[in-house]
Amino acid sequence: MIGAGVFAAFGPAAAAAGSGLLVGLAIAALVAFGNATSTAQLAVAHPTSGGTYAYGRAELGPWWGFVAGWGFVVGKLASCAAMALTFAAYAAPPGWERPVAIVTVAALAAVNWFGVTRTAQATRVIVVVVLLALAVAIAAGGAAPDHAGWLAPEALWSEGAYGILQSAGLLFFAFAGYARIATMGEEVRDPARTIPRAIILAFVGALIVYTLVAVTVLSTLGPEATAASTEPVAAATAAAGWAWAEPVVRVGAAAASLGALLALIAGIGRTTFAMAHEGDLPRALSAVHPRWRVPHRADLAIAVVVIVAVLVADLRGVIGFSSFGVLLYYLVANVAALRQRAGARRYPRVLQVVGAAGCVVLGMTLPWQSVVAGALVVAAGIVYRMLRLRLTRAA
Repeated sequence: MIGAGVFAAFGPAAAAAGSGLLVGLAIAALVAFGNATSTAQLAVAHPTSGGTYAYGRAELGPWWGFVAGWGFVVGKLASCAAMALTFAAYAAPPGWERPVAIVTVAALAAVNWFGVTRTAQATRVIVVVVLLALAVAIAAGGAAPDHAGWLAPEALWSEGAYGILQSAGLLFFAFAGYARIATMGEEVRDPARTIPRAIILAFVGALIVYTLVAVTVLSTLGPEATAASTEPVAAATAAAGWAWAEPVVRVGAAAASLGALLALIAGIGRTTFAMAHEGDLPRALSAVHPRWRVPHRADLAIAVVVIVAVLVADLRGVIGFSSFGVLLYYLVANVAALRQRAGARRYPRVLQVVGAAGCVVLGMTLPWQSVVAGALVVAAGIVYRMLRLRLTRAA
C-alpha cells in the first residue's frame, strides 16, 4: 500500500483540488475503509485465492465474480506497467527507461515465482527503505518554514467540490493494496484471523503515512508548486534546504515502485489463477508449480503482458484506465459483503453502503476518456465469457 503513489499522487491531486487534497484524502480514506472492511469480512467467509472474483461468485453469482476479476486483472496490469516505468524514471539513465523497466518486471516475476515467503521477505526490505526515505522527507519538511496561506479556507476550497472529489479519486488508490492481502487466502496460516487483522492494520498505517506526507509537501511547497511538480516529495525535501537528503528520497521512490510492482504481480497472479480454475480464463493458467506452489503459468503470462505494455503504453492515460477497473472491483466487493447474512457479518452494513456509493461517485470523477476505455474493455471481457459459455453448451 505504501508504494510509488506516495511519491507521485500528491501532484495530480493538488492540481485537481489545491490544498483541498487533504479533504480529498479524508474522503478517499472513508471510502477505502468501507472497502477494507468489506474485503476483510468476505475474506473470513471465503479464505481462498482470487479475492473479490471468488467472493462475487460465491455471494452474488458467476457473472458478478467475472466482472470483478476482469476489472481487477486489466486495471492492475496497467498499474504494473506504470510502476515499472516509475521505477525506471528514478533509477535508469536517460534513454534507458524502457529496457530497465523490462528487466525489472522480469526480475520481480522471478522473485514471485519462488513463492510468497520470498515475496514477503523482499517486501519487508523494500518497506523499510521506503519508510526511512519518507521519515527523512517528513523531517526535512518539518524543519522548513510553512508556505504562506497553504491551509487557509480559500486554499482548501479553491477548486470546489468536484475538484476535491477528483483528488479523492486520485488518492483512493494509495489504499488499494489490501485487496492483494485478501488474494492470499490459501497461502497464509489461520486466514480467518490473519487476513482481517492485516487489512485493517495496513490501512491504518498507510493512512497515517499519507497524511503526514501530504501535510509536509503542502506546507513546504504550497499547493501551486505541489501541483506543478512530478516529484513533490523530492521537491519538498530540496526546498527545505536538505539537498543531501534528496537522493535518499529518490532511492525510496525507486524502492516503493519495486514494492508496489512485486505486490501487484503476486495479487494479479492469484486472481488470474482463480479465474482460470473456474474456466473464465484459459485453464492452462491454473497450473500450480509442483515445488514452489505458485500459479507459475499465470505469473509468466502476466510478466509477458506487462512487458508488452511497457513497450507500447502511454502513461498519461494508464492511471485513469487502472482506476476504472479497480473501482469496479471494489463496487462488487461491497455489494457482495452487503448481501452476506448475519452469521458472516463482522462490520455494520453502513460501511458497505458507504464503500459502494463511494466507488460510484469517485468513478464518476474520472476523465471521460478513462471511463469510455474502461467500459469498452469490460464489455470485451463480457463478450468473451458469453461466447465461451455458448461454445461450451454447444459442445
